[in-house]
Amino acid sequence: MPYDESVPPTPRRRPLIAAAALAAVCLSAAGCGAGDDGGGAAARPGPGDGSAASAPSSASASASPSSSAAAPGKKSASPTPSASVSGPAKKISGPLSGKTVVIDPGHNPNNRLHTREINRQVDIGTGHKECDTTGTSTNSGYAEARFTLDVSHRLRDLLEEQGAEVLLTYDNDRSYGPCVDERARIGNKAKADAVVSVHADGSAVGNRGFHVILPAAVRGGAADTSKIVGPSRDLGTRIAGLFVRATGSAPSNYIGGNTGLDTRKDLGGLNLSTVPKVFIECGNMRDPRDAALLTSPDWRQKAAQGIADGISSYLKG
Repeated sequence: MPYDESVPPTPRRRPLIAAAALAAVCLSAAGCGAGDDGGGAAARPGPGDGSAASAPSSASASASPSSSAAAPGKKSASPTPSASVSGPAKKISGPLSGKTVVIDPGHNPNNRLHTREINRQVDIGTGHKECDTTGTSTNSGYAEARFTLDVSHRLRDLLEEQGAEVLLTYDNDRSYGPCVDERARIGNKAKADAVVSVHADGSAVGNRGFHVILPAAVRGGAADTSKIVGPSRDLGTRIAGLFVRATGSAPSNYIGGNTGLDTRKDLGGLNLSTVPKVFIECGNMRDPRDAALLTSPDWRQKAAQGIADGISSYLKG
């Protein structure tokens, strides 16, 4: 059953496992096998991993259209997450049984209330960046952080229906964050078979479409992506191709050379990962046509389906 955004999400406590199968398909000709790092805009508001996305005001960040995700649940007194962020254990076999997937909803709806904490610098191996950022929003005030949590809930449901064990890096169970280095550690500690960080971009009007961000070959300090660059590219390529099929969206017309893929070395969530991981920017919240999609529950379900299909294709080989 798709995630019902009319009901406030309740943080889960233990992983949920369920069953069903999805077909795998390779990336369409537009993106399959693309190997460059995509160029893109010189300064672009990407994921909250220290990129300079414009932050919505307190009023706009809390506002949302009738199709937006439900208001966050009770805040925790501490930013430390609960031991687990999934729900009642229910072991049902499926094609992804035995696989662990970590979903990383970009940002946190309450980051805007904790600017001092999220501006704290953390080590990303090759330098330092902010703990987290507020993310962007549509012009009508639908916050990226609400979008990412809604899509992540839908994605979790789809993967659990195939038998995967699914963990979220947070689930309305903390007052801000987690920081980008902790987001990476959560996937590493889980020994995840795949990690996907869900985002939406905040670029100029006319810039449209999605792109998947892949880890570059990075080594420095605690960062060493040498073992995950290849598997992460496979994961990202499959997600890009199946996202096209599920949503009908085109690859980004401003990043990645129309491949839907972009390689970056400045994101702590990728640099510090020791397991296959990618980011997906599902669209541009600042473009009215993309914003109309991102604020639609039906389209968000399609987005979750496309990401789930890509993950499933990767995990089933």
